[in-house]
Amino acid sequence: MDVIDAIHKRRALRKFDTRPVETEKLASLVEAMRLAPSCSNNQPWRVVVCRESGSLNKAKTALTKGNVYATRAPAIFVVSAKIDDDCHGLSDGRDYYLFGCGLAVGEMMLRATELGLIAHPIAGFDPLVLKRVLEIPSEYIVITMVNIGYPGEDDSLLSDKQKIRELTRPDRKPLGENFFDGAWGKPLMMGA
Repeated sequence: MDVIDAIHKRRALRKFDTRPVETEKLASLVEAMRLAPSCSNNQPWRVVVCRESGSLNKAKTALTKGNVYATRAPAIFVVSAKIDDDCHGLSDGRDYYLFGCGLAVGEMMLRATELGLIAHPIAGFDPLVLKRVLEIPSEYIVITMVNIGYPGEDDSLLSDKQKIRELTRPDRKPLGENFFDGAWGKPLMMGA
């Protein structure tokens, strides 16, 4: 699969099949994150890979009500980082650790798509619960939980709104709304 194909195919689907993801496929996702770019190659991401019933069930206790569908995911990557593990305090106060983690998750999501998997990052969880049950040090910020698994058919854990979202890719903003041509506010116009 070409990268552009994976970009077009990738979706934040919620219907998970409960069958386990093979170790070699999870290893491939880890490798995609390992190879992701980061500021000065600092690689700030720290990932707890929850795939065994013990850690997986612990991670799932942190899910919010709106993400109950993720209880079917057979694997979860819990991504954390701390400010001191990456470039920070740059000229205007920029801190890069969140950006670096986003890049690593993005590359992993594309690899998951290539492997026929769903990799759905979420913000709907209790980070304090995750820190406690997964023994994540207090100085780390839990950035996201990435639910990983094969696409499934059972939508009984989805809300009506989530069921509708499963059907088509959400609309994207038009180019001129969040991409600018040479200066802020000047809409970028490009061919399709």
